[in-house]
Amino acid sequence: MKALYQSATFSISCASPQQFPLATGPEVAFAGRSNSGKSSTLNRLCQQRKLAHVSKTPGRTQMINFFALPTGAQLVDLPGYGFAKVPERERRKWGQLIEAYLQGRDALQGLVIVMDIRHPLTEFDWQMLTWCSDRRLPAHVLLNKADKLKRGAMQKALTSVERQLANENIEATVQVFSAAKGLGLDRLYTRLDAWLGNETST
Repeated sequence: MKALYQSATFSISCASPQQFPLATGPEVAFAGRSNSGKSSTLNRLCQQRKLAHVSKTPGRTQMINFFALPTGAQLVDLPGYGFAKVPERERRKWGQLIEAYLQGRDALQGLVIVMDIRHPLTEFDWQMLTWCSDRRLPAHVLLNKADKLKRGAMQKALTSVERQLANENIEATVQVFSAAKGLGLDRLYTRLDAWLGNETST
């Protein structure tokens, strides 16, 4: 239900696995490159402009952020990956933090991977998709910033990503999306509802 996501509240930021909160219900995590628009996607999803911090400098989300829903479910914002200007030691630290969450969180029901529709399926995106496939964790690809393309180019990008995933035998759902315009929001609600056990999206 849309109102459920609009009621999301910030819970905690975690710099180490020891700080992860107890799971109070099913969880969905959001991953993506530092410039994919992941924080903007969360804000659009929850209809809150400042729920997730949006920075003009990619790579600023350095901790795992948990957002609580009234049902006890949680939305989880993972650190952005693949930003070259971040020191290698920091990138390695973030990678270990992400890995600890993904591997040890039994409440995790699915992973939303946010990509820039103009530059999809980077090396890091493939790593996340392969990880999900190997562990049979459902993945949903958001081709964000679709408002930057004309309809024909948008459809071409969608078809290309779907074909590449099929060629690699990776089962993941894919959709076009625009955090700026709200394009594809209803479909995202439907996917999250299915993972989190919500009956309908109204």
